Amino acid sequence: MDMKKRDAVIKVKNLSIGYKNVNIVKEISLEVRQGEILGIAGESGSGKTTLLRALMGIRKEEMNMSGTVRFLKKDMVSLTRKELSALYGKHISMIPQNAMLSLDPLFSISSLVHETLRAHGDKITRKESDAIASSIMTSLLFDDPKRVLESYPFELSGGMAQRVAVLLSILKSPSLLLGDEPTSALDGTSQYHLINQLKLLKEQMELSMILISHNLAVLAELADEIAIMYAGRIVEYGKRNEILHKPVHPYTIALLDAVPKRGGSMSDGLKGVPPAFEEEISGCAFAERCPQKIEACTKEEILEISVSASHRVRCIRVKEML
Repeated sequence: MDMKKRDAVIKVKNLSIGYKNVNIVKEISLEVRQGEILGIAGESGSGKTTLLRALMGIRKEEMNMSGTVRFLKKDMVSLTRKELSALYGKHISMIPQNAMLSLDPLFSISSLVHETLRAHGDKITRKESDAIASSIMTSLLFDDPKRVLESYPFELSGGMAQRVAVLLSILKSPSLLLGDEPTSALDGTSQYHLINQLKLLKEQMELSMILISHNLAVLAELADEIAIMYAGRIVEYGKRNEILHKPVHPYTIALLDAVPKRGGSMSDGLKGVPPAFEEEISGCAFAERCPQKIEACTKEEILEISVSASHRVRCIRVKEML
């Protein structure tokens, strides 16, 4: 698939998100084209979930936003709540982190499918909605779709419930699917099945996705591009192989070093924690934890530097790190 010839489904430029006088997300720029998956990684407290919720339209009244978010050429920042609501489910959908907490246990999967379609204005019978769901489930390699549809959420395994949640999110064939740690609650086998399901969605529907994960191994399987976030900023952004095999930013290198190696060996980990968003920081937010820091790191403004046409890094020592 040649991504260069495909239009951007969503394009974010200089997006900042905050509450009152505290910025959580700072000057984020990213782009996802049709049939492309962007993975976003970083420690807890890096602003990943705030970014995803803002893109999903989950915005509290006290939230302030600046910058641009263009989804299918619509400026989402300027849209009203009613206009945003019209986009979600039909055009943008979200996979929950834990399906067992999001699926109503009082309704069978068949009922949930039917009600989801009716909620988006489809005048449809239960038999018709079951047929739609069965067709999608067959294409996504579900075993025994009829049994799954007849089941209640609590009768399913955690992995199957998560796959059903994905099914519900794509019933209206959205253009963009968002996922906040969609594999984190699953065991290894269930993760494998869900990853394969997401791959099939990309291949069969040319569905674009933005997926947040602490697990770089998951992003290595799924993502075309990866963004590394720290303290509300993207510190490194590039093609999957650039990030995984040619990382430049010391934080990216530390994250990759923390992934368990074959044979069971592990690094000592990254000492310290990300700074609080309320904390005023001069220079690089990662400097206090960075083994490569120099005095200028804590004093100079840290600008993004392009390593290649697709690879950019926010670090003043980029040339030395290459």
